[in-house]
Amino acid sequence: MKIFITGVLLSIVGLSLGYSIHEKTPKKKAETITVCQASCKATTSKRALLMQTVQPVANSSNKSMVWIAGGTFQMGTNEFADAKPIHTVTVKGYWMDEHEVTNAEFAAFVKATNYVTVAERPLNPADYPGVPLDKLVAGSAVFAPPSNAVSLDNYQQWWQYVAGANWRHPTGPKSSIEGKDQEPVVQVSYEDALAYAKWAGKRLPTEAEWEFAARAGRSNAKYYWGNNLTPAGKWMANIFQGTFPHKNTADDGFKAAAPVKSFPKNPYGLYDLEGNVWEWCSDLYRPDYYQKSPNANPKGPTSSYDPEEPGVEKHVQRGGSYLCSDQYCIRYMAGSRGKGETSSACNHLGFRCVKD
Repeated sequence: MKIFITGVLLSIVGLSLGYSIHEKTPKKKAETITVCQASCKATTSKRALLMQTVQPVANSSNKSMVWIAGGTFQMGTNEFADAKPIHTVTVKGYWMDEHEVTNAEFAAFVKATNYVTVAERPLNPADYPGVPLDKLVAGSAVFAPPSNAVSLDNYQQWWQYVAGANWRHPTGPKSSIEGKDQEPVVQVSYEDALAYAKWAGKRLPTEAEWEFAARAGRSNAKYYWGNNLTPAGKWMANIFQGTFPHKNTADDGFKAAAPVKSFPKNPYGLYDLEGNVWEWCSDLYRPDYYQKSPNANPKGPTSSYDPEEPGVEKHVQRGGSYLCSDQYCIRYMAGSRGKGETSSACNHLGFRCVKD
Protein backbone atom coordinates (compact mmCIF):
# COMPACT_ATOMS: atom_id res chain seq x y z
CA MET A 1 0.00 0.00 0.00
CA LYS A 2 1.20 3.50 -0.77
CA ILE A 3 0.60 6.69 1.15
CA PHE A 4 0.71 10.11 -0.47
CA ILE A 5 0.65 13.20 1.71
CA THR A 6 -0.14 16.50 -0.01
CA GLY A 7 -0.85 19.23 2.56
CA VAL A 8 -3.67 17.90 4.71
CA LEU A 9 -4.82 15.41 2.09
CA LEU A 10 -4.16 11.76 2.87
CA SER A 11 -4.43 9.52 -0.17
CA ILE A 12 -4.15 5.80 0.33
CA VAL A 13 -3.87 4.07 -3.00
CA GLY A 14 -2.28 1.05 -4.59
CA LEU A 15 -1.61 0.17 -8.19
CA SER A 16 -5.32 -0.25 -8.72
CA LEU A 17 -5.62 3.40 -9.68
CA GLY A 18 -3.50 4.50 -12.52
CA TYR A 19 -1.76 1.37 -12.57
CA SER A 20 -2.87 -0.20 -15.64
CA ILE A 21 -1.70 2.81 -17.56
CA HIS A 22 -0.28 3.24 -21.03
CA GLU A 23 3.44 2.60 -21.29
CA LYS A 24 4.03 6.19 -22.44
CA THR A 25 2.59 7.67 -19.27
CA PRO A 26 5.35 9.36 -17.21
CA LYS A 27 6.35 7.66 -13.98
CA LYS A 28 5.03 8.72 -10.58
CA LYS A 29 6.67 11.75 -9.00
CA ALA A 30 9.58 11.32 -6.64
CA GLU A 31 7.75 12.72 -3.61
CA THR A 32 5.69 9.55 -3.40
CA ILE A 33 6.59 7.92 -0.09
CA THR A 34 6.38 4.20 0.55
CA VAL A 35 5.90 3.62 4.26
CA CYS A 36 4.42 0.21 4.94
CA GLN A 37 6.42 -2.44 3.11
CA ALA A 38 6.95 -4.36 6.34
CA SER A 39 3.23 -4.70 6.91
CA CYS A 40 2.72 -5.70 3.26
CA LYS A 41 5.00 -8.69 3.80
CA ALA A 42 2.54 -9.99 6.37
CA THR A 43 -0.45 -9.57 4.07
CA THR A 44 -0.49 -13.16 2.82
CA SER A 45 -0.54 -14.73 6.29
CA LYS A 46 -3.23 -12.30 7.50
CA ARG A 47 -5.33 -13.13 4.47
CA ALA A 48 -5.02 -16.86 5.09
CA LEU A 49 -6.21 -16.37 8.68
CA LEU A 50 -9.19 -14.32 7.47
CA MET A 51 -10.18 -16.95 4.92
CA GLN A 52 -10.55 -19.47 7.74
CA THR A 53 -13.52 -17.45 9.04
CA VAL A 54 -15.40 -17.52 5.71
CA GLN A 55 -17.38 -20.68 5.07
CA PRO A 56 -18.68 -21.69 1.62
CA VAL A 57 -22.42 -21.35 1.11
CA ALA A 58 -24.26 -24.65 1.04
CA ASN A 59 -25.31 -26.08 -2.33
CA SER A 60 -23.31 -23.67 -4.44
CA SER A 61 -24.68 -23.80 -7.99
CA ASN A 62 -23.51 -22.90 -11.47
CA LYS A 63 -26.41 -20.52 -12.03
CA SER A 64 -25.42 -17.52 -14.17
CA MET A 65 -22.15 -19.25 -15.08
CA VAL A 66 -20.94 -20.32 -18.50
CA TRP A 67 -19.00 -23.50 -19.23
CA ILE A 68 -15.67 -22.74 -20.92
CA ALA A 69 -14.44 -25.95 -22.51
CA GLY A 70 -10.78 -25.01 -22.39
CA GLY A 71 -8.23 -25.24 -25.16
CA THR A 72 -5.04 -23.74 -26.54
CA PHE A 73 -4.47 -20.11 -27.53
CA GLN A 74 -1.83 -17.44 -28.05
CA MET A 75 -1.56 -15.41 -24.84
CA GLY A 76 -0.18 -11.89 -24.49
CA THR A 77 0.49 -9.00 -26.85
CA ASN A 78 3.48 -7.14 -28.24
CA GLU A 79 1.85 -3.79 -27.40
CA PHE A 80 3.09 -3.79 -23.79
CA ALA A 81 6.39 -4.87 -22.28
CA ASP A 82 4.84 -6.84 -19.43
CA ALA A 83 2.63 -8.82 -21.85
CA LYS A 84 5.54 -10.15 -23.93
CA PRO A 85 6.32 -12.56 -25.39
CA ILE A 86 3.17 -13.88 -27.03
CA HIS A 87 3.22 -17.55 -26.06
CA THR A 88 1.16 -20.71 -26.42
CA VAL A 89 -0.98 -21.61 -23.42
CA THR A 90 -3.43 -24.47 -22.80
CA VAL A 91 -6.13 -24.25 -20.13
CA LYS A 92 -8.48 -26.97 -18.94
CA GLY A 93 -12.24 -26.45 -18.79
CA TYR A 94 -13.94 -24.34 -16.10
CA TRP A 95 -17.13 -22.49 -15.30
CA MET A 96 -17.05 -18.69 -15.38
CA ASP A 97 -19.50 -16.06 -14.15
CA GLU A 98 -21.27 -14.66 -17.20
CA HIS A 99 -20.87 -11.16 -15.80
CA GLU A 100 -19.06 -9.25 -13.06
CA VAL A 101 -20.24 -9.81 -9.49
CA THR A 102 -23.04 -7.34 -8.86
CA ASN A 103 -23.97 -5.17 -5.89
CA ALA A 104 -26.92 -7.47 -5.19
CA GLU A 105 -24.73 -10.58 -5.19
CA PHE A 106 -22.11 -9.01 -2.95
CA ALA A 107 -24.81 -7.73 -0.59
CA ALA A 108 -26.10 -11.30 -0.20
CA PHE A 109 -22.59 -12.40 0.77
CA VAL A 110 -22.22 -9.62 3.33
CA LYS A 111 -25.66 -10.35 4.80
CA ALA A 112 -24.83 -14.04 5.17
CA THR A 113 -21.35 -13.58 6.65
CA ASN A 114 -21.24 -10.09 8.21
CA TYR A 115 -18.06 -9.59 6.21
CA VAL A 116 -16.40 -6.17 6.47
CA THR A 117 -14.43 -5.04 3.42
CA VAL A 118 -10.94 -3.59 3.65
CA ALA A 119 -12.22 -0.09 2.79
CA GLU A 120 -14.62 -0.23 5.76
CA ARG A 121 -12.08 -1.33 8.36
CA PRO A 122 -10.37 1.05 10.79
CA LEU A 123 -6.79 1.85 9.80
CA ASN A 124 -4.01 0.59 12.02
CA PRO A 125 -1.72 3.49 13.05
CA ALA A 126 1.23 1.06 13.15
CA ASP A 127 0.91 0.66 9.39
CA TYR A 128 1.15 4.41 8.82
CA PRO A 129 3.91 5.83 11.00
CA GLY A 130 4.01 9.59 11.15
CA VAL A 131 0.48 10.11 9.84
CA PRO A 132 -1.79 12.06 12.25
CA LEU A 133 -4.46 9.87 13.83
CA ASP A 134 -7.25 12.17 12.68
CA LYS A 135 -6.26 11.44 9.09
CA LEU A 136 -6.48 7.67 9.49
CA VAL A 137 -10.12 7.34 8.51
CA ALA A 138 -11.55 4.33 6.70
CA GLY A 139 -12.27 5.03 3.06
CA SER A 140 -10.98 4.45 -0.42
CA ALA A 141 -9.89 6.00 -3.71
CA VAL A 142 -12.43 7.77 -5.91
CA PHE A 143 -12.09 9.18 -9.42
CA ALA A 144 -12.58 12.96 -9.24
CA PRO A 145 -12.12 14.51 -12.68
CA PRO A 146 -10.67 18.02 -12.78
CA SER A 147 -12.68 20.82 -14.39
CA ASN A 148 -10.11 21.48 -17.07
CA ALA A 149 -7.33 19.78 -19.00
CA VAL A 150 -4.30 18.75 -16.94
CA SER A 151 -0.96 17.13 -17.58
CA LEU A 152 -1.17 13.35 -17.48
CA ASP A 153 2.04 12.93 -15.49
CA ASN A 154 0.40 12.88 -12.05
CA TYR A 155 -2.75 10.82 -11.45
CA GLN A 156 -3.28 12.47 -8.07
CA GLN A 157 -4.89 15.26 -10.09
CA TRP A 158 -7.92 13.03 -10.72
CA TRP A 159 -7.86 10.54 -7.84
CA GLN A 160 -8.80 11.37 -4.27
CA TYR A 161 -8.87 9.41 -1.06
CA VAL A 162 -12.43 9.81 0.22
CA ALA A 163 -13.29 8.97 3.82
CA GLY A 164 -16.34 6.73 3.92
CA ALA A 165 -16.02 5.49 0.34
CA ASN A 166 -16.68 1.74 0.19
CA TRP A 167 -18.77 -0.78 -1.72
CA ARG A 168 -22.01 0.58 -0.25
CA HIS A 169 -20.97 4.18 -0.95
CA PRO A 170 -18.70 3.95 -4.02
CA THR A 171 -17.84 7.65 -4.29
CA GLY A 172 -18.26 8.68 -0.65
CA PRO A 173 -20.79 8.78 2.21
CA LYS A 174 -23.37 10.72 0.19
CA SER A 175 -23.38 8.17 -2.62
CA SER A 176 -25.41 4.97 -2.61
CA ILE A 177 -25.94 1.73 -4.50
CA GLU A 178 -29.69 1.92 -3.96
CA GLY A 179 -31.39 1.07 -7.24
CA LYS A 180 -28.07 -0.21 -8.64
CA ASP A 181 -28.40 -3.91 -7.84
CA GLN A 182 -27.24 -4.92 -11.31
CA GLU A 183 -24.19 -2.72 -11.46
CA PRO A 184 -20.86 -4.41 -10.71
CA VAL A 185 -19.74 -4.13 -7.12
CA VAL A 186 -16.71 -1.85 -6.81
CA GLN A 187 -14.42 -0.68 -4.01
CA VAL A 188 -13.39 -4.30 -3.42
CA SER A 189 -9.80 -5.29 -2.73
CA TYR A 190 -8.25 -8.59 -3.75
CA GLU A 191 -8.85 -9.82 -0.22
CA ASP A 192 -12.55 -8.94 -0.47
CA ALA A 193 -12.92 -10.68 -3.82
CA LEU A 194 -11.17 -13.76 -2.48
CA ALA A 195 -13.52 -13.92 0.51
CA TYR A 196 -16.60 -13.67 -1.71
CA ALA A 197 -15.30 -16.37 -4.04
CA LYS A 198 -14.73 -18.79 -1.17
CA TRP A 199 -18.20 -18.15 0.23
CA ALA A 200 -19.73 -18.74 -3.20
CA GLY A 201 -17.89 -22.04 -3.60
CA LYS A 202 -15.83 -20.58 -6.42
CA ARG A 203 -12.43 -18.98 -6.91
CA LEU A 204 -10.86 -16.09 -8.78
CA PRO A 205 -9.73 -16.83 -12.34
CA THR A 206 -6.13 -17.16 -13.33
CA GLU A 207 -5.18 -14.55 -15.88
CA ALA A 208 -4.73 -17.31 -18.45
CA GLU A 209 -8.31 -18.46 -17.86
CA TRP A 210 -9.48 -14.85 -17.99
CA GLU A 211 -7.75 -14.11 -21.29
CA PHE A 212 -8.80 -17.39 -22.90
CA ALA A 213 -12.44 -16.59 -22.06
CA ALA A 214 -12.13 -12.99 -23.23
CA ARG A 215 -10.53 -13.90 -26.56
CA ALA A 216 -13.24 -16.51 -27.21
CA GLY A 217 -11.25 -18.03 -30.07
CA ARG A 218 -10.11 -14.73 -31.64
CA SER A 219 -6.40 -14.89 -30.85
CA ASN A 220 -5.21 -12.33 -33.39
CA ALA A 221 -7.77 -9.62 -32.78
CA LYS A 222 -6.64 -6.17 -31.58
CA TYR A 223 -9.57 -5.93 -29.22
CA TYR A 224 -11.42 -8.80 -27.59
CA TRP A 225 -14.40 -8.16 -29.89
CA GLY A 226 -12.38 -7.77 -33.12
CA ASN A 227 -10.04 -5.38 -34.91
CA ASN A 228 -12.42 -2.40 -35.21
CA LEU A 229 -12.90 -0.25 -32.11
CA THR A 230 -16.47 0.62 -33.09
CA PRO A 231 -17.79 -1.91 -35.62
CA ALA A 232 -20.69 -0.42 -37.60
CA GLY A 233 -20.29 2.69 -35.42
CA LYS A 234 -21.27 0.80 -32.27
CA TRP A 235 -19.37 0.89 -28.98
CA MET A 236 -18.67 -2.65 -27.80
CA ALA A 237 -17.48 -1.86 -24.28
CA ASN A 238 -17.86 0.76 -21.56
CA ILE A 239 -14.70 2.85 -21.90
CA PHE A 240 -13.82 6.55 -21.77
CA GLN A 241 -14.64 8.77 -24.75
CA GLY A 242 -13.65 12.42 -24.94
CA THR A 243 -10.59 14.10 -23.43
CA PHE A 244 -9.16 12.30 -20.41
CA PRO A 245 -9.55 12.99 -17.53
CA HIS A 246 -11.78 16.06 -17.50
CA LYS A 247 -14.25 15.60 -20.37
CA ASN A 248 -16.12 12.33 -20.73
CA THR A 249 -18.58 12.57 -23.61
CA ALA A 250 -20.10 9.19 -22.67
CA ASP A 251 -20.72 8.31 -26.31
CA ASP A 252 -21.20 4.70 -25.22
CA GLY A 253 -24.03 5.74 -22.89
CA PHE A 254 -22.21 5.65 -19.56
CA LYS A 255 -19.90 7.96 -17.61
CA ALA A 256 -19.33 5.42 -14.84
CA ALA A 257 -19.98 1.71 -14.38
CA ALA A 258 -22.80 0.28 -16.48
CA PRO A 259 -25.25 -2.40 -15.33
CA VAL A 260 -23.92 -5.82 -16.25
CA LYS A 261 -24.95 -7.13 -19.66
CA SER A 262 -25.36 -3.62 -21.09
CA PHE A 263 -23.03 -4.48 -23.97
CA PRO A 264 -23.03 -7.50 -26.33
CA LYS A 265 -21.89 -10.86 -25.02
CA ASN A 266 -18.90 -12.56 -26.61
CA PRO A 267 -19.06 -15.87 -28.54
CA TYR A 268 -18.69 -17.79 -25.28
CA GLY A 269 -21.71 -16.03 -23.76
CA LEU A 270 -19.73 -13.76 -21.42
CA TYR A 271 -20.33 -10.06 -20.79
CA ASP A 272 -18.08 -7.09 -19.99
CA LEU A 273 -14.71 -8.80 -20.11
CA GLU A 274 -13.42 -5.53 -21.50
CA GLY A 275 -14.12 -2.11 -20.01
CA ASN A 276 -16.72 -1.37 -17.32
CA VAL A 277 -14.61 -2.31 -14.26
CA TRP A 278 -11.21 -3.87 -13.78
CA GLU A 279 -11.33 -7.49 -12.62
CA TRP A 280 -9.04 -9.17 -10.10
CA CYS A 281 -7.23 -12.36 -11.11
CA SER A 282 -5.61 -14.84 -8.74
CA ASP A 283 -2.09 -14.47 -10.17
CA LEU A 284 0.56 -12.49 -8.39
CA TYR A 285 2.07 -9.87 -10.69
CA ARG A 286 5.52 -9.86 -12.24
CA PRO A 287 6.33 -8.03 -15.48
CA ASP A 288 8.67 -10.83 -16.60
CA TYR A 289 6.42 -13.81 -15.87
CA TYR A 290 5.55 -14.58 -19.48
CA GLN A 291 9.21 -15.24 -20.25
CA LYS A 292 9.12 -18.40 -18.16
CA SER A 293 5.49 -19.28 -17.44
CA PRO A 294 4.41 -22.89 -18.01
CA ASN A 295 2.43 -23.73 -21.14
CA ALA A 296 -0.30 -25.68 -19.35
CA ASN A 297 -2.66 -24.04 -16.85
CA PRO A 298 -0.27 -21.32 -15.59
CA LYS A 299 -1.21 -19.96 -12.19
CA GLY A 300 1.20 -17.06 -11.93
CA PRO A 301 4.56 -16.63 -10.19
CA THR A 302 5.23 -17.66 -6.61
CA SER A 303 6.11 -14.12 -5.61
CA SER A 304 5.13 -10.62 -6.62
CA TYR A 305 7.51 -8.01 -7.97
CA ASP A 306 6.98 -4.63 -9.61
CA PRO A 307 10.15 -2.62 -10.29
CA GLU A 308 8.16 0.59 -9.81
CA GLU A 309 7.26 -0.40 -6.25
CA PRO A 310 9.56 -3.16 -4.95
CA GLY A 311 8.28 -4.88 -1.81
CA VAL A 312 4.61 -4.15 -2.49
CA GLU A 313 2.50 -7.25 -3.15
CA LYS A 314 0.40 -6.97 -6.29
CA HIS A 315 -2.05 -9.16 -8.16
CA VAL A 316 -2.98 -9.09 -11.81
CA GLN A 317 -6.07 -7.18 -12.94
CA ARG A 318 -7.62 -7.61 -16.36
CA GLY A 319 -9.97 -5.95 -18.83
CA GLY A 320 -9.65 -2.23 -18.26
CA SER A 321 -12.51 -0.04 -17.06
CA TYR A 322 -14.85 2.81 -17.94
CA LEU A 323 -11.87 5.12 -17.33
CA CYS A 324 -9.65 3.51 -19.96
CA SER A 325 -8.89 5.85 -22.84
CA ASP A 326 -6.56 5.72 -25.81
CA GLN A 327 -5.05 8.91 -24.40
CA TYR A 328 -4.01 7.39 -21.08
CA CYS A 329 -4.93 3.74 -20.56
CA ILE A 330 -5.60 1.34 -23.40
CA ARG A 331 -5.54 -1.83 -21.35
CA TYR A 332 -8.86 -2.95 -22.79
CA MET A 333 -6.75 -4.11 -25.75
CA ALA A 334 -6.54 -7.87 -26.14
CA GLY A 335 -3.73 -9.50 -24.18
CA SER A 336 -2.89 -6.46 -22.04
CA ARG A 337 -2.43 -6.65 -18.28
CA GLY A 338 -3.12 -4.53 -15.23
CA LYS A 339 -1.80 -4.77 -11.69
CA GLY A 340 -3.03 -3.76 -8.27
CA GLU A 341 -1.75 -3.61 -4.71
CA THR A 342 -3.49 -6.40 -2.82
CA SER A 343 -5.38 -4.29 -0.28
CA SER A 344 -6.30 -1.47 -2.68
CA ALA A 345 -9.83 -0.67 -3.76
CA CYS A 346 -11.35 2.06 -5.92
CA ASN A 347 -14.55 2.84 -7.75
CA HIS A 348 -13.59 1.26 -11.08
CA LEU A 349 -12.43 -2.10 -9.73
CA GLY A 350 -14.49 -5.28 -9.33
CA PHE A 351 -14.23 -9.00 -10.14
CA ARG A 352 -15.90 -12.16 -11.36
CA CYS A 353 -15.40 -15.79 -10.34
CA VAL A 354 -14.75 -19.17 -11.88
CA LYS A 355 -15.38 -22.71 -10.71
CA ASP A 356 -13.68 -26.01 -11.48
